[in-house]
Amino acid sequence: MNIGIIGFGGMGKTHAYAVENLKYFYSPLGFDAKILGVCCAHFENALKAKETYGFEKVYADEDELIADPLIDIVDICTPNCFHYETLKKALNAGKHVYCEKPLCTTADEAVEIAELAKEKGLICAVVFNTRFLLPVLRAKELVSEGRIGEVLSFQGRFLHSSATDPEKKAGWKQNRDVCGGGVLFDLGSHTIDLIRWICGEEFTSVSGLSQIAYKTRIGVNGEEWNTNADEAFYLTATLENGACGTITVGKIMQGTNDDHSFEIYGTKGSVAFDLMQPNFLRFYDGTRPEKERGYTLIECCGRYPAPSGVFPGVKAPVGWLRGHVGSMYNFLNAVANGVECYPSFDDGAAVQRIMEAAYESAQSGMRVDI
Repeated sequence: MNIGIIGFGGMGKTHAYAVENLKYFYSPLGFDAKILGVCCAHFENALKAKETYGFEKVYADEDELIADPLIDIVDICTPNCFHYETLKKALNAGKHVYCEKPLCTTADEAVEIAELAKEKGLICAVVFNTRFLLPVLRAKELVSEGRIGEVLSFQGRFLHSSATDPEKKAGWKQNRDVCGGGVLFDLGSHTIDLIRWICGEEFTSVSGLSQIAYKTRIGVNGEEWNTNADEAFYLTATLENGACGTITVGKIMQGTNDDHSFEIYGTKGSVAFDLMQPNFLRFYDGTRPEKERGYTLIECCGRYPAPSGVFPGVKAPVGWLRGHVGSMYNFLNAVANGVECYPSFDDGAAVQRIMEAAYESAQSGMRVDI
């Protein structure tokens, strides 16, 4: 399977890393996949990537990449506002698609793309890579098995400190005209997906509060620029089973790095995870005798299910990149075997609807039903 990557910034490199390292983590791999070529907004960057990473081809633009009959899979790593048109072109060309989150910038676009993918019979996935860290997979198992009982409440957080310096130039992820939203799109999409997936429940209503802490920044052109995308977002939500909870995301939190965490509380227990401690899941079993209760630290490390191999070892600590390796394997294995893949474009569209409702709530000051 030949993959063409559109956009080769940080995420493009991450996806390429995942593809090239699959054979070490999954044995037997069961399929052959490689990055055939890349295209970038600036052709010289694509040439540099070809030289540095040994790709066979570079493309002048995405249309050339998509039209190449040798390309089986299009991997989209461009800014959010470009996803919709690129997705349409790739799907209409009969390519399987692996797309960075958020799927699109509006719910209507995301639903349209999800329907088009099904109409074309193509295998597509949106990159919610945190799903594939082993403690998160284990949390999903425990909740699905009823080990914490019925979900009653949840908390999710994704906190960065990347926008704490008011003198730092604004990037494209802080420009709503390019990204379509702010930190809710960038970080919140991940947290919403995890809560929705682990709990196994759809969101039914949200109430949102948007925050811009630094009203003016230095723009890309070096001139003063008025911040137009949320730097933090706070929401409360209800799920279809009646569970209630909060989600907080932001890039203005001093002292944080990549602090993605959640706690899910049920009638019989709870689970908790923190990305800064990616090797462990905390599990509370409320059915144990009172004198024996307390959080158990479940060591997960490299104990992935087959066909994940023993590289670098089941006891070896893992990190953020392992989630991307697992996500890429999950997608490519589905393509190789012609089976449906999750998280699907339907999942991406569901997250898009939730985020759109949250923005509507923040603007109106009213709770919004989904």
